[in-house]
Formats: sequence, C-alpha cells, structure tokens
Amino acid sequence: MASLQDQLRGLVYSTEHGDICPACRQPLADCRCAETAEEDRLAGLDGIVRLRRETKGRKGKGVTLVEGVPLKADELKALAKALKKRCGTGGALKEGVIEIQGDQREVLKAELEKRGYKVKLAGG
Repeated sequence: MASLQDQLRGLVYSTEHGDICPACRQPLADCRCAETAEEDRLAGLDGIVRLRRETKGRKGKGVTLVEGVPLKADELKALAKALKKRCGTGGALKEGVIEIQGDQREVLKAELEKRGYKVKLAGG
C-alpha cells in the first residue's frame, strides 16, 4: 500500500489524456482496474453459492444475501433481476452480492439449485 503522501501526490488529470486512474496511473480510457478486480473476485470463489439473512444496519428489516455466484457482472445483474422477479420483491446488486428484500432463502435455494448451482444456507 502506498503511503498517504504518495496517494496525495498522484496525477489526476492530464491535458493530453484527460482524467487519470488513481490506482494504475493510466488514462481512464486505458484503465483495466475494473476488469482485473472482476477477475480477482471470480478467482476467489469456491463454486458454492451462500444464502444468508441479514438485518444488521437495516433498522430491523431483513434481507437475504446471495454470495459467491460465479458469474461476470452483466450476467450477475440479469440473475439478480430474475431472482427479484421470482420472489416478487425488490433488491439490489452491490459489489458482487445480490440483496433480496425479506427472508427468501427457501425460494432462492430452490431457484438456484434448479439453475444448477450448489447452494448452502449460511448464517442466521
């Protein structure tokens, strides 16, 4: 990790190239940080989809989190949309984790197993 001084001294704009990525110091048009982050996320998965219910930080409202789905970002977004439609609720996709409103673990487990994923119920 670079020191704070190194982080603050970095070039953020160039009249020749425009905006500069702070992580790789390349012009934004040439930056591959998002692609490498996606590849790293996929490489760290073990092939098991985990479903867990979480209420922490949500004022008591429960959500079901779907973690570990080995799909790229655009395919993951389509899966999230299909799962929300199947449950008839809302939700979101944040940093590779699908959030579905309410306790939908059993419905999601059946749907994901039907799609060919190995599913585990995790947490409380």
